[in-house]
Amino acid sequence: MSIYILGIESSCDDTSAAILNKRKILANVTANQQIHKDFGGVVPELASRAHQQNIIPVIDKVLSIANISKNQLHAVAFTNGPGLLGSLLVGASFAKSFSLALGIPLIEVNHMHAHILAHFIEDDSEKDFPEFPFLCLTVSGGHTQIMLIKNYFEMELIGNTIDDAAGEAFDKAAKIMGLPYPGGPLVDKYSKEGNSSAFKFPHPNISGLDFSFSGLKTSFLYFLRDNLKIDPDFIEKNKADLCASIQHTIVEILMSKLRKASLETGINQVAIAGGVSANSGLRNAMLREADVSGWKVFIPKFEYCTDNAAMIAVTGYLKYLDNNFASQNVSPFTRYNDTKA
Repeated sequence: MSIYILGIESSCDDTSAAILNKRKILANVTANQQIHKDFGGVVPELASRAHQQNIIPVIDKVLSIANISKNQLHAVAFTNGPGLLGSLLVGASFAKSFSLALGIPLIEVNHMHAHILAHFIEDDSEKDFPEFPFLCLTVSGGHTQIMLIKNYFEMELIGNTIDDAAGEAFDKAAKIMGLPYPGGPLVDKYSKEGNSSAFKFPHPNISGLDFSFSGLKTSFLYFLRDNLKIDPDFIEKNKADLCASIQHTIVEILMSKLRKASLETGINQVAIAGGVSANSGLRNAMLREADVSGWKVFIPKFEYCTDNAAMIAVTGYLKYLDNNFASQNVSPFTRYNDTKA
C-alpha cells in the first residue's frame, strides 16, 4: 500500500516541497532566493515575501513531477522550526490550509531533527542506514550540534556552539576576504588549490563537547588586517592558502569534538548532516576517521545537505507511522528546542 506524504520546507530562504511514497522520494523541488546576494546575507522580510510568491508554484510543480493528485496525499508535513519566523509562518499557514481542505493529518517537523533523519531516505543504491544509537554532527549556518540519536524521535543534544555556528564562521571568513555571499562554498572551492598548513589559526579552549567560533573569526580578521598593512595584495596573493587554512582549522575543531564524543559514549556509528556537511574538507575528514578510528560513517547525498523538503517528508512519514500529528493551533518556533520532535 502506498503512503504519500507532502513535505514543505520554508525555514530560511529556500522554498522547497517534496513528495515521497513511504521512504522513497518521488519528487523534490526547491526555489532558491537569489535576491539576498546583494545584501550579503538573508533579509528576513524579503525571504518571507519570496516564500509567499514561490510556495504555490513549487507545490504545483512537485505534484506534477510526482504524477499524483493532491487527493492521493495521506498527510502534509511542514517545518515548524527553528528558523526565521516570517518564513516559517508561510510554510505553516499553507500546510494547515492544505490539511484542512483535504481532510488529511498535519505533521510538524523539527528542522534540525529532519536533517538527521534524511539519512533514512531510501533510494536505488544499496546503502546502509544508521543503527541506533548513533552520533550526528549537525552543522549549518545557524547551528553546530552533536546529537546522540537513540531512536527516530529521541535525540539528546550533547554538544552545542556557545556563540557562532561553523557555517557562519565559513561565511564570515569569506566576507572578510571579499568573497561574495554565500561564501562557504567558495572557501571550499578555493581551498582545493591551497596549502592547508600555510597559516595557523587558534583552536578555542572550550571544555566538554561544546564549540566556539567567535574567537576564530576575530583572529582571522586581525590576521588579515595586520598582513594587509604590509602588503595590500596579501589576500589576492594568498587566497587559496587562506581558504585551505581556515577550512582546515574549522574542520579540525569539529572533528576533535566529534572524536571526543565517540570516545565518551563508546559509539562508533557517526553521521554528519546540515548544509556544512556538503563541505569537501569535512566529508574527507570523516572518511579518514573511518579508516583511523574504525568509525562507520554516514555522509548525506549533496542534495540532502542543504535545506530541502525531502528530509521534511521522510520525517513526516516516520511520524505518520507513529500517529504523531499536530493540531491546527500549533505555532512555529525560532530557536532550537529539543522537546520539539
